[in-house]
Amino acid sequence: MSNFNFEQTKSALAAYTSIGNIHSADGYGSGHINGTFKVVSDKGIYILQRINDYVFKDPRGVMNNICAVGEHLRKKAAASGGDVERCTLNVVLTDSGESLVETENGFWRMYEFVRDSVSYDLANSIEDFKSSARAFGNFQRLLADFPAETLCEPIKDFHNTPVRYENFLAALKANKSGRADNAAAEIAFVKERADFARVLQEAHERGELPLRVTHNDTKLNNILFDKNTGEALCVIDLDTIGPGFSVTDFGDAIRFGANTAAEDEKDVSKVSLDLELFKAYAEGFIEGCDGRLEEDEIKLLPEGAMMMTFECGMRFLTDYLDGDVYFHTDYPEHNLVRCRTQFALLADMERKKAQMDAICARK
Repeated sequence: MSNFNFEQTKSALAAYTSIGNIHSADGYGSGHINGTFKVVSDKGIYILQRINDYVFKDPRGVMNNICAVGEHLRKKAAASGGDVERCTLNVVLTDSGESLVETENGFWRMYEFVRDSVSYDLANSIEDFKSSARAFGNFQRLLADFPAETLCEPIKDFHNTPVRYENFLAALKANKSGRADNAAAEIAFVKERADFARVLQEAHERGELPLRVTHNDTKLNNILFDKNTGEALCVIDLDTIGPGFSVTDFGDAIRFGANTAAEDEKDVSKVSLDLELFKAYAEGFIEGCDGRLEEDEIKLLPEGAMMMTFECGMRFLTDYLDGDVYFHTDYPEHNLVRCRTQFALLADMERKKAQMDAICARK
């Protein structure tokens, strides 16, 4: 072995002798959660990752999710004449046939490198944004018949907004940071929307919002594109997949991608919902789903966008009250600034709700 920048990979790679002699294993990508390495061996190129078991408490459950969903997607690709090798991430099994290996450094897994692929951190055009929407919509379409209830929750109650609201109330009561007085307006903003926090859960309980396989991190850079044709190949970063609502996958993409300002913009006058981007994403997502969404789901897409914005802002505020223990911050008021940005975006969404409804109704 040569050219190893990270000694810790050696014990994990010892479980993968089937890939042949290893020439290099170097840090790869820009992810902040898992440790990622690009491995070059006699037999090809692979991605080795150390799973962050602080964030993902059940690494084996995460890998069971990924393997089950991957098998389903490969079967769909084979049946339609698609590219089985590039339709999803393909897990490389250890020498003992396991989907991951536990070493003194934690839990590790390996994927085949998706050939001739590229990812983008930012959309360069509205069409790029719409293309990403089609890809995540297609993800919903392909998994519409997968039994979502069989998947584990990789992060408990990740997008359960009523639970997030209760967490906020607990943080407010404890006020560990002693900062509650600095956030009086933001605290009031959340409390005024206590009933809204339950809208999606109540729709589910009424049978209007089915449980589906959701990705739960629908950023553009979680899609791989063919570097030659620009066609979307597959959705990656599958650690967060689990049972959830289609409208929250849609909504999280809107929250991040259709905001006219950065997530931590201090001047909230710059924050608004770009309706042109909302329209492009809604059209692309619905098109990608190709009839698999129910009418009630389509009607709730705007609520999905509003809920994810509300939830994210509430999480920033909760962390601010707790003393910045979850999100990385660059300065003492960073989480409060982020919170204000999300709430400014939500307020603009509330003003534009009728227009959002009309866009989705045109489907």
